Amino acid sequence: MTELAGIDGLIETTADARLAAIVDSSFDAIISKDLNSVITSWNGAAQHMFGYTAEEAVGRSVLMLIPDHLRDEEGDIIGRVRKGEVVASYETVRRRKDGSFIAVSLTVSPIRNASGEIIGASKIARDITATKESERRIRLLLREVNHRVKNQFAVILSMVRETGKRSTDPREFEELIRSRIMALSRSHDLLVNSEWAGASLFDLIQEQLTPFGHEEQVSLSGPLLTLQPNAVQSLGMAFHELGTNSSKYGALAGDAGRLEITWQIASGVSGKREIHLVWDETMPVYEGDRRDESTRKGFGTVVLQRVAPQSLNGSAVLERSPGHLSWSLTAPLESIIVAQLGAEMLDTEPSFSP
Repeated sequence: MTELAGIDGLIETTADARLAAIVDSSFDAIISKDLNSVITSWNGAAQHMFGYTAEEAVGRSVLMLIPDHLRDEEGDIIGRVRKGEVVASYETVRRRKDGSFIAVSLTVSPIRNASGEIIGASKIARDITATKESERRIRLLLREVNHRVKNQFAVILSMVRETGKRSTDPREFEELIRSRIMALSRSHDLLVNSEWAGASLFDLIQEQLTPFGHEEQVSLSGPLLTLQPNAVQSLGMAFHELGTNSSKYGALAGDAGRLEITWQIASGVSGKREIHLVWDETMPVYEGDRRDESTRKGFGTVVLQRVAPQSLNGSAVLERSPGHLSWSLTAPLESIIVAQLGAEMLDTEPSFSP
């Protein structure tokens, strides 16, 4: 009998040691307290999570972890524990030793003695800071997506309205609307690929001009710039309209034209830095070519002279003459580029030929 009692005691001691090892190695904070909310045990994860050592925490009230405005939680929890209830996992906030707050998921269970009497409670706290931050970012992203979708709808409705005013042929209207929406889509793709952080001016121009071909007749020159999302959309529309016009009437309508796109940074009258962007194309003038200049004026002109410059707090000039078209844009640099990019990136001026 004595031998069996010894074996039972050894088994109990081994089980207790194993349980203690599990508690101590847990990544979740595991805390026990008596029915007066006084802490009776404190594992290593609790120290990591809240900043108190076991020596500092054991013997003190668990209220030291609870923000003042949430202290009623503890009375409710103790009341439910006394009834033998398990408090299902719920999300709340606790306070660290340094005074900072941490989002946690808590589960509370009664602790019983050998007689089955409830003598306290065990708490398991899991750090959900990363989860809450992820949820916050998702909410922000959804609001941003909602805003940008509404903005895209407004742009498309404006396109439809303005194109409809200047088109009498349904087929022409459909073709123009399709090409303009596709141009918006190309700008949007660049932004999506960068997680809406912006896009380089070089990539934007190249993306918008690719459908028109004649890459060997195009040259780009200017410093490396990463455009803000608003600038990507506005300039993307402008480059599409210029490219469309050029492919029908200008430098990209044949093999003899030449298109040069240049941009540079300079100090404006106010002393603030500005971007000066120039689209300059030359093409041969053929005898007998009587295309009416008015046929080239429409929604594209509205975009180039009003929509794009106004959206960038700048100004633009569009000039046409036989064999030549020029569009120049001047806008504050802060309205164009991503702010966090260092000024040192503006000192180099590489040239490109798509």
